Amino acid sequence: MQLWVGLGNPGSEYALHRHNVGFMAVDLIADMYRFSSWKKQFQGWTAEGRIGPEKILLLKPATFMNESGRSIRAAVDFYKLAPEDVTVFHDELDLAPMKVKVKRGGGTAGHNGLRSTDKHIGPDFRRVRLGIGHPGHKDRVHGHVLSNFHKSETDALTDMLGAVGAEAEWLAKGDDARFMNDVAMRLAE
Repeated sequence: MQLWVGLGNPGSEYALHRHNVGFMAVDLIADMYRFSSWKKQFQGWTAEGRIGPEKILLLKPATFMNESGRSIRAAVDFYKLAPEDVTVFHDELDLAPMKVKVKRGGGTAGHNGLRSTDKHIGPDFRRVRLGIGHPGHKDRVHGHVLSNFHKSETDALTDMLGAVGAEAEWLAKGDDARFMNDVAMRLAE
C-alpha cells in the first residue's frame, strides 16, 4: 500500500487557497479513479482505491498545515508503512505557477506542512511539488499562500491538476521521471 497525502487546511474558507493545492490534487485523484467515499480517520479524511494494480490510501490531514505530520504518522503507524511509501502533494513557492516536480527526500524550504511531516516520519518521503510561484519578497509569502488562486489562473490550475491526475499511474508505479515528463507534455499542449 502507498499513502498519498494532500496538504492543506480544513474548512471551506481555505478551499481555494494556494496552500490547499495538495488537497485539490488528491480530491481530483479520488474522483478520477473512483476511490471510496471520504471518511474521518487518522485526524483527517481518507479514501481508498487503486491506480492500476497499486493500492493507494489518500489522506487529507484535518490538523491544519502546521500539524500535518501527526495525521500522517497515525496512518503510517497503523499500516506499518515506511517513509518511502508516503507521497506528499504540496504547494511550492520555488516553482513557477502550475509547474510540477517530484523529488524524494530533502529539506522543507520553510514549508510548515513539510516541516511537520519531516518531524513525524523523517525526510525520506516523496514530494509532488505543485508550483504556486513566489510573490517576490519574503514579507509577502504568508499572504500569498493564504490567498485564493486568481480567476485568471483557474484554467491553468484545472489543467495542472488534470495532468497530475491523468498521469498518476506513473507515480503509483514509482516512475517519477515519466510522471514529470508526461505532465509537462500535457501542460505544453
